[in-house]
Amino acid sequence: MLYNFLVPLADEFQVFNLFRYLTFRTGGAVLTALLVCFLVGPPLIRWLRAKQKKGQPIREDGPAGHIVAKAGTPTMGGFMILAGLSTATLLWADLTNPFVWVCLVVTASFGLIGFFDDYLKVTKASPKGVPGRWKFALECLIAGVAGYVVLSIQGGGLAVPFVNDIVADLGVFFVAFAIVVVVGTGNAVNLTDGLDGLAIMPVIIAAAAFALIAYLVGNTVYADYLQVPYVPGSGELAVFCGALIGAGLGFLWFNAPPAMVFMGDTGSLALGGALGAVAVVTKHEIVLAIIGGIFVLETVSVMVQVASFKLFGRRVFRMAPLHHHFEHLGWAESTIVIRFWIIALVLALVGLSTLKLR
Repeated sequence: MLYNFLVPLADEFQVFNLFRYLTFRTGGAVLTALLVCFLVGPPLIRWLRAKQKKGQPIREDGPAGHIVAKAGTPTMGGFMILAGLSTATLLWADLTNPFVWVCLVVTASFGLIGFFDDYLKVTKASPKGVPGRWKFALECLIAGVAGYVVLSIQGGGLAVPFVNDIVADLGVFFVAFAIVVVVGTGNAVNLTDGLDGLAIMPVIIAAAAFALIAYLVGNTVYADYLQVPYVPGSGELAVFCGALIGAGLGFLWFNAPPAMVFMGDTGSLALGGALGAVAVVTKHEIVLAIIGGIFVLETVSVMVQVASFKLFGRRVFRMAPLHHHFEHLGWAESTIVIRFWIIALVLALVGLSTLKLR
């Protein structure tokens, strides 16, 4: 909004030239989203606590310590993230850019699905919310529409890591691939959100990595130098990722152990959808699997656990997702969270290194 209003005035008033710069607007988005979360957070938490009474229902089959330690903590804190992310993006991004709207709509839509899931859990005082098949169907529909829009704008290319300047043309199968990426990432972040601060920091790290990727692939000079596919207009998603970073940091202020609020599916599905959408637009879906390796590990641990139990009647992990396994081994919650953060940072650096290795 600021970009679209002030940039036309830049030729007459040089001070507005700042708004032409993507880096300046990305920094502005980070600070704006952070400030919105700081302002919205306290009253939102008080309101959620008053409305929810007992807070988020805790799984009875989860770690025993959670029933006591986390009981009464309100959920749906994802509204705080969505408020900061949306406000900052609308203020600082170029709203004529279709990729910005694709990512915003996917994020908001996934957040809405998560809200209905959280609402049913709270009102029924049960960990069960929206039936899985309905959630999955809606997520696939939203991701499919987003994938079709991206396909119609830039084609169905997929960058192949570690190989020089090779883009696989998926054609019409790009839409199906986009569905897998966006829906998979949304649910992977959702599975990771099991401990205070565990999911949000890897999301922040991934958003920072993709802010850089979006900036580079959206610039013809840098894209040519790094031999990555140039995606016109994708650089604007650096602002969106900046807003995601700021909103994530603002939420972490209130979610740091012991958490004052949980993001719930409202936040986790929205955040995963946002990362998936950015990866699809920038053609770096495979790199997302590296940068978001923590989310992949958590998801694979659940898949392995379920498959092993159904096939052999035995569990590979003491409990899935993976972070609960370490809880059962006696690791302190803060130890698990910080070590997962370190792994997330290392994986992000590995993922970014593929930009030069191509």
